[in-house]
Amino acid sequence: MPTAQRQKELNELLSSLNMVIDDYDLLDKSLTHGSYTFENKLSSLENNERMEFLGDAVLKLIASRYLYDRFPEYAEGELTKIRSILISDSTLAKIAQKINLGKYLKLGFHENKMGGRKRSSTLACAFEAMLGAFYLDDKIDQLDIFLQNILEPEVTEIDKSASKYNYKAILQEYAQANSLELPDYKIVEEKGPAHDRTFGIEVLVNDELLGYGTGKSKKEAQQQAAKMALSALSLLEDEGEQEE
Repeated sequence: MPTAQRQKELNELLSSLNMVIDDYDLLDKSLTHGSYTFENKLSSLENNERMEFLGDAVLKLIASRYLYDRFPEYAEGELTKIRSILISDSTLAKIAQKINLGKYLKLGFHENKMGGRKRSSTLACAFEAMLGAFYLDDKIDQLDIFLQNILEPEVTEIDKSASKYNYKAILQEYAQANSLELPDYKIVEEKGPAHDRTFGIEVLVNDELLGYGTGKSKKEAQQQAAKMALSALSLLEDEGEQEE
């Protein structure tokens, strides 16, 4: 059981989130970083890594259902694009910063000194672990409402920024979900002088050519190739149709 002081801190967090929990041990563990258990010679099972694993699945499920209801006119590809960005570490870290989650983390001395409370990867993991704690405490209904409220501003922003979609990430998620080999990007063409290079890149999945893209950088060409691949897989609506 957390100390009285620690429980006071956790109550402060719960109040700010408008959430309740019965098992404070779960919430405390969800905010315990691996550096803390290592420095205090505790079992690695006492840190938040297992809860992060669970929270990741909970987040994906609730976010998927929310997007399904939120955008009844969107095809699978559009929903997948939004979800990919919504549950990314960068978005989760942004949300964690908004709720000041770093303040409540239990970190090792060195990790704390090195800025661990503001580290994006640490915050994203802790946020997912916290979701896992609420799920284990049978607070799924509360969690559903909490996530819908906190994700809505991010969803709105993502939906308005279609040009920023990460097509490579979406294609990779599709391949993983369907037990396919990860996308393989191959440079097949380079044109122009060194200061004004244009790259041509093909993307293959399971040795099947799915897309080709060009760009002034390899990254841009890869994104265009991935976009063509998604279109070939019918996971990307025609942009002209979207604008109508």
